[in-house]
Amino acid sequence: MIHVPEELAASQAKFNGEAGRAFVAALPGRAEEFLGRWGLRVTGPPMHGVASLVLPVEREADGVRAALKMQILDDETEGEPLGLRTWGGAGAVRLLDHDAATGTMLLERLDEARPLSAVEDTREALGIVAGLLSRLVAVPAPEGLRTLGDIAAGMLADVPEAAARLGADDAAVLRDCAAAVREVAGEPGDRLLHWDLHFGNVLAAEREPWLAIDPKPLAGDPGFELLPALMDRFDPDGFLWGFDLLAEVVGDRRRATAWTLGRVLQNGLWDVADGEPALDPGQVAAARILLARRA
Repeated sequence: MIHVPEELAASQAKFNGEAGRAFVAALPGRAEEFLGRWGLRVTGPPMHGVASLVLPVEREADGVRAALKMQILDDETEGEPLGLRTWGGAGAVRLLDHDAATGTMLLERLDEARPLSAVEDTREALGIVAGLLSRLVAVPAPEGLRTLGDIAAGMLADVPEAAARLGADDAAVLRDCAAAVREVAGEPGDRLLHWDLHFGNVLAAEREPWLAIDPKPLAGDPGFELLPALMDRFDPDGFLWGFDLLAEVVGDRRRATAWTLGRVLQNGLWDVADGEPALDPGQVAAARILLARRA
């Protein structure tokens, strides 16, 4: 019997309600099903994030080490197998098998004990992200993914109501970010985006030094990829150095600026929807640095 960590059960109940509780209740049976179906044996304790349970496994037929990942199907997770298959291991973890009905995946085993977040030198870590980013966004998005155009339209529609629930300073930042997005919304891009490329979602590997994991694939402009890594260890004094490093990879600093402000906008809208009375101070500071440069 597979044990479901209490932290995963709590996060699923918090974010997904009854659907999350049902997902957690079904996990032991689902694990047993796919261990049998794909001929796997568990080789260590379960691992988890906010949304998924991952079992370290080994294929009985050939001894290949892998990871069995189970997560609830939603707008963010349903495109993961398609994105991973499209990248084909170029900068990202390889997909070995997949069940479309449940979203269960068998993935290449990486070294979960060596995340990029363990690299103490922030500039070195950002350089590694830049190298992965250049490879990931070089790939055209396949048909069937969410699009940045649709997401941007939804964000812009939500701004008036969200701004009305914030103090004057935060509301002004939200509106300024929205104005930047409007300038580029007509050309949302067509690259395959990871959408959550930060230090914790990059692991050391045997096949390559570092590989990205846990994408939430999206079709769009590469400039929408920069903010997560830049906020890992936010430092106002070093922010523009890191931004310029990543913006050089995606090729157009003006668009990268606008879409990075779009990520601040997205995060701010989520905070407001969750009932937060103010925007995240670090995100506000990052936005103001970029807005000042645009002025």
